[in-house]
Amino acid sequence: MKHYSYVVARDFGFAPNPFGRYCTLATCKPRIRKNADIGSWIFGITPRDKGAGNKLVFAMKVTQKMTFNEYWESPDFQYKKPVLNGSLKQMYGDNIYHKDDNGNWFQADSHHSKEGGEINKENLNRDTKGEFVLISDCFYYFGASCINIPTELKKEIIVGIGQKQIDGEFVLQIVEWLEAYYQKGLTEVPKLFTGFKRYDGVS
Repeated sequence: MKHYSYVVARDFGFAPNPFGRYCTLATCKPRIRKNADIGSWIFGITPRDKGAGNKLVFAMKVTQKMTFNEYWESPDFQYKKPVLNGSLKQMYGDNIYHKDDNGNWFQADSHHSKEGGEINKENLNRDTKGEFVLISDCFYYFGASCINIPTELKKEIIVGIGQKQIDGEFVLQIVEWLEAYYQKGLTEVPKLFTGFKRYDGVS
């Protein structure tokens, strides 16, 4: 079983998307989305150089793993499709990809598309390398209220660029700590959840 940590550089509520019953990772981090399994834990931390000291943004246990088309078509995840004239939560919906009958990718008008719904190839090419969407109904999302990680645990979870694979025994310690002190689910909205913005895929 592979478990991962990574730095959440842009906490908009898009990747991951913590709204509703499920926390979902449908874009960004293609290697994690490809290689994580049902039962894997994913931990997102703040950047070291942002004055937040590698705090914990979220932790999710993968309880479902779907292809983009399965995610797009599932009745359970229609609410994750972006609605750009809806609420901010709807605007940051992450259910944005599927293939048509000819195998061509569709990218919904979203945080990862260009203005007017034009396809952003930078985002599409990176996102679809991951092949899968990771889904969790067992998660902790702290967002703007990201929490300090105990020193004895922090040294194993810290990562710089990319992602870091974490030992299973250590993961058990982190989960025990979370279960002892925190409630599952959404604690606070994402740090950058202040208005809709598009991501160009480069900056």
